[in-house]
Amino acid sequence: MPIIKYSIYIEAPITICFDYARSVEIHMKTTRKTSERAIGGVTAGLLENGDIVVWEAIHFGVKQKLTAKIIEMDKLHKFIDIMVKGAFHSFIHTHEFVEYGKGTLMMETFDYQSPFGILGSIADRLFLEKYMQCFLEDRAKELKRIIEKT
Repeated sequence: MPIIKYSIYIEAPITICFDYARSVEIHMKTTRKTSERAIGGVTAGLLENGDIVVWEAIHFGVKQKLTAKIIEMDKLHKFIDIMVKGAFHSFIHTHEFVEYGKGTLMMETFDYQSPFGILGSIADRLFLEKYMQCFLEDRAKELKRIIEKT
């Protein structure tokens, strides 16, 4: 079961980083490469504990839907979303925020299990883990760019 960890320093207050990271509209801006958009559940505003959102995106040339739910929220410091329905067997995505100097350290942990048993494990080793690492890093870098430009 791959676990991807990534952290990035954002030169902005923790309040802004936390809110931008859980904004549906900002999420769509940071995932333009995959044409991600909210099509069900909460489709605008800031995600809160218990919220469900249905995302539609194009990955590997295939339009896919994924339903995620916020299962934990510690305002300004952490929120966790899980996959309720989608292409993975399961995932837990933890977003953590720590005040650091004049800015914020944003840390993400993406703990997932691919579908299809041994075939999923092979896909992880061949391409999926690297793809997900790049996807998360690109999204975080775009979030940083948007926040620091504000």
